Amino acid sequence: MKGIHVKNEIDPLKRVLLHRPGRELLNLTPDRLEELLFDDIPYLKTAQEEHDAFAQVLRDNGTEVVYLEDLMSEVLEKDPSLVKPFLYQWLSEGNIKTTRWQDKLYQYLIDHYQGKDLVLKTMEGITLKEMGHGIKAYSLQDRIAQADELIVDPMPNLYFQRDPLATVGEGVFLPRMRFPTRNRETIYMDYILRYHPDFQGVKRYYDRSDHANLEGGDVLNLSEDILAIGISQRTSPDAIEKAACRLFDDPEAKIRTILAFKIPNTRAFMHLDTVFNRIDIDKYTVHPGILGPLEIYEITPSLKADKKPGDLHIERLDTELEEVLEKYTGVDHVKLIKCGGDDPIASAREQWNDGSNTLCIAPGKVIVYDRNEVTNDLLEESGVEVLKIRSAELSRGRGGPRCMSMPLWRE
Repeated sequence: MKGIHVKNEIDPLKRVLLHRPGRELLNLTPDRLEELLFDDIPYLKTAQEEHDAFAQVLRDNGTEVVYLEDLMSEVLEKDPSLVKPFLYQWLSEGNIKTTRWQDKLYQYLIDHYQGKDLVLKTMEGITLKEMGHGIKAYSLQDRIAQADELIVDPMPNLYFQRDPLATVGEGVFLPRMRFPTRNRETIYMDYILRYHPDFQGVKRYYDRSDHANLEGGDVLNLSEDILAIGISQRTSPDAIEKAACRLFDDPEAKIRTILAFKIPNTRAFMHLDTVFNRIDIDKYTVHPGILGPLEIYEITPSLKADKKPGDLHIERLDTELEEVLEKYTGVDHVKLIKCGGDDPIASAREQWNDGSNTLCIAPGKVIVYDRNEVTNDLLEESGVEVLKIRSAELSRGRGGPRCMSMPLWRE
């Protein structure tokens, strides 16, 4: 299965992209948690065990699992001339701006790491003490710095592969992410899309070089021709308009309607997929906190006779969420399954632990965190097949099974 083929959120999942949590989690410290977008420090050994179990559930259900670190390693192995530009770009975007420091760190990396180990090291980050005792005399900053100070930050959020990419039909959005600590994550997929034989030629409808923020967790393929995108803490209206124009301008793209959902601008509701997901032809998980006065905007190509580049038709939909979903998906009656049910305490608790963030691997068949017992029971009562995975450590990163996975091919 080469290329991208994802036309909705529910057809059988045949190929998926993951990243196994690595030593980047060991470079999380309490005083850097907020900056690195974590609320707690996962225990790496258990997080890896939980992630391996998640991958195995996917394989057991007919899904090929590919890893970001493996794809990137294959790119560099196939063309070693890419190693140098990749590392210098990684260093520059990692806030290493002086030429002498870039040169010194580049030499350190290629002297000590190669192949997959090199790729994993870029994800882990580099501390001052790794560079040896002589480095302390290199500059005034280095003389006063603590030995365990990070020269290049880790990328602990990488195991949430939903955000640094969005697959849309047979193309992709390569996001410009909201926070600097995450925007470097898209370097890997940039190289993979350019140089990996499985993905060369895949169209980009949004790119990391675009000016406005967009993240993959806000993008849901409702159907072959309808895309839902969240206006959220991490995706801006400007980005949605830019992506819409590019999709509509491509005659080969099937998307002709975008539904923009405005959700609360908070960390708890950071992406659309943390509060809303399609799990069957007629069923959705939803967090009760977004129901009620929910703003939804329909974006379609402009029909004006004197249409100019960038013109769009935008209309607010003043109807209930159920009516919108029924109209645009052609289903007579849809069911919204509330995270935590009607219990406000259970709803808030299980939303925090991603009770709505289910990964649908076939119509009516989802992978969930086992800890969200109220929501899981409601799903089963609604006829949904629920595959539960442990999440004592994975959930500390504030992302569920959907956040951890990027579908590359649905049947």
